[in-house]
Amino acid sequence: MSEQEQQSPTTGPVQHLRPAGLYDNSAYTNVVVVTGPAKTIYIGAQGALDETGQIVGKGDIAAQTEQAMHNVQVALSAAGASLEHVIKVNVYIAQGQPILPGFAAFQRIWGNRPNPPANTVLFVSEMVPADFLVMIEAVAVVPI
Repeated sequence: MSEQEQQSPTTGPVQHLRPAGLYDNSAYTNVVVVTGPAKTIYIGAQGALDETGQIVGKGDIAAQTEQAMHNVQVALSAAGASLEHVIKVNVYIAQGQPILPGFAAFQRIWGNRPNPPANTVLFVSEMVPADFLVMIEAVAVVPI
């Protein structure tokens, strides 16, 4: 089993596991284990709404992914966290949309941070509002 342990500057280990017997892909982590005192943050699905409630990037999954990730970052910041604390994302993509432009936008924002989160990517038949092409929810853990 391959294992990467990330120590927070404060306290508490977060382990990113790549167990033998599971496909090892550098784009995500299969298992994340948090031990010790921590604050867990759950961010509901974020779509491509700007702060005024307007949809950003109608018809453009890359632009919508960038806005959704921006919204995730705003939510993380409000909770005292950042992308480095994200351990799990769920990405919902409207059926028929190309995945690669959205994935590329996500990767640009994630950057070269170590330990990508565990993830689930799903195609869904419809979103609310219907102009949404992608929604992203996240779980973050901040050692305390």
